[in-house]
Amino acid sequence: MTAHLARICRFPVKGMSAEDLDRVRLTVGQTLPGDRRFAIARGSAGIDPTEPGWLPKSNFVTLVRTARLARLTTRYDADTGDLAICRGGRRVAHADITDPTGRAVIDQFLAAFLEGDVTRMPRLIDAGGNALTDAAEPLISVINLASVRDLARVTGMPVDPVRFRGNLLLDGLAPWAEWRWLGHSIEIGAARLQAVEAIERCAAVDVNPETGVRDTNLPKLLKRGYGHVCLGVYATVTADGTVATGDPVTGPMA
Repeated sequence: MTAHLARICRFPVKGMSAEDLDRVRLTVGQTLPGDRRFAIARGSAGIDPTEPGWLPKSNFVTLVRTARLARLTTRYDADTGDLAICRGGRRVAHADITDPTGRAVIDQFLAAFLEGDVTRMPRLIDAGGNALTDAAEPLISVINLASVRDLARVTGMPVDPVRFRGNLLLDGLAPWAEWRWLGHSIEIGAARLQAVEAIERCAAVDVNPETGVRDTNLPKLLKRGYGHVCLGVYATVTADGTVATGDPVTGPMA
């Protein structure tokens, strides 16, 4: 199988469900457009909602501590700003989250849904053109699907790649080929990226994205099976270009 881009995922709201894209334009020194533009700030977080800067993920409601977030699915319309939240296939809330009034509507829903997990009113934050990712730098997460399949083989359990919340999911590579990418350039479609560091995994990956239940300990299983807790790499865009599912991937992994 030729190495190729199998899937593009954007997470408009940090900690919530993925949005699949057919294509996207990547820009030097930027994250995936619209990725983690919004985040659910804890009531105790010292965040200026008018000018939110980067803060560690401990300031936000995420899957690390709040598995039930995965019980919700979201659909975000970038043209209208409308975020629809569904549970069990039924829409339970929606509003224009680019508007403070709309965000307040979602805040009220989240406060009720997260009762017991948060002690103060959560606030949906709009970072505008910025991204509230786990990394302070503007990086894109890249996942090798062959590594995910190898992890499933070693652990003896199915592993949904969505657990790792990657932006660019690649297929047609050897398992763990991503370690050869570090410090080197890879080309995906018309864009070029440089892999800069392996992604260490935390308890967020223990949450089943289908059920919202913490049903395993993948960092522990990674450590037991491979001697590390990493899967995937962070990359920075070094040449602008549009990427689309099915695009070829070239680089030191070939």
